[in-house]
Amino acid sequence: MVSSSTIEVPHLGGIKAGYALSDNRYDPSKPTVVMINSMCTTVALYNDQFEDKKLTDAVNLLAVEPLGHGSTSSSTEHFTYWDSAIMALQVMDKLGIKNAFALGTSQGGWVVVRMALLMPEKILGLLPLGTSMDYESAESRALGAWEPASIIAPFVEKWTAKTETPEFVVDDVWCGMVASLGFSGTVSAETTTFFKKAVKSTYVGDEGRKKVRMASMNLLSRDGLLLRLQDIKCPVYWLQGTEDAPFGTTLPAEQVKLFVSSKEAKLRIVEGGGHYLNATSPAEVNESILEIVSKYSN
Repeated sequence: MVSSSTIEVPHLGGIKAGYALSDNRYDPSKPTVVMINSMCTTVALYNDQFEDKKLTDAVNLLAVEPLGHGSTSSSTEHFTYWDSAIMALQVMDKLGIKNAFALGTSQGGWVVVRMALLMPEKILGLLPLGTSMDYESAESRALGAWEPASIIAPFVEKWTAKTETPEFVVDDVWCGMVASLGFSGTVSAETTTFFKKAVKSTYVGDEGRKKVRMASMNLLSRDGLLLRLQDIKCPVYWLQGTEDAPFGTTLPAEQVKLFVSSKEAKLRIVEGGGHYLNATSPAEVNESILEIVSKYSN
């Protein structure tokens, strides 16, 4: 499985950003795809992409772990998805990457769209996977989005402490929920077990408690992007699995229509695909990566 290195960027007074780069180097002769992982996962979520030689021969793959995830750590406890977007753009700068396509799985979709809004000249195209462009508003729930507050808020409350918690280890219930919602029963038991262990190894001690607490608070308190989507001009290739439990397929079919200024905005429904679509349906995702890159690379 892919593991992360860290690189220092200046946002929020200093961040050590966890990342993985195909071939462990940036090749400026090839286009780049930046990938942002889903809730409580790491760059290892993109193992199937890093192991696809056809894909890595064609593009540089750069996976970046957002704030609150994996090896990424910051000098401040509080952050938002906008901060993760700025951080990822600064990682690109630090590695000498002038522009890239950006793929985001679940919450990663919220981050990559923010990247395109903040610095449109750096983002050549977007690949949102298994995601929504809104918070869980009444409108989104009417289109099939889940209502996560009743599930996640009790964990946030449990993870709130007035004193340090050096013995903290995230519990099995949370690990199981991340795996079951994300993979939708469409991957091997070995893969599910790996990610359960990864969650436990990431969220330990007082720092781990703070990271998982803030990552969860970000999800519950995020702002919606619907009004901003009209300002996205790059192409958008959105993929959604038929087994996507949190958001379904009706919601993306409506929201993709809001990319009215995009060069091209289309939705691909992947039969049998789960929420963490790049892991449950890697062939279809990798095919779409190559399609958008071949069509829109400079």
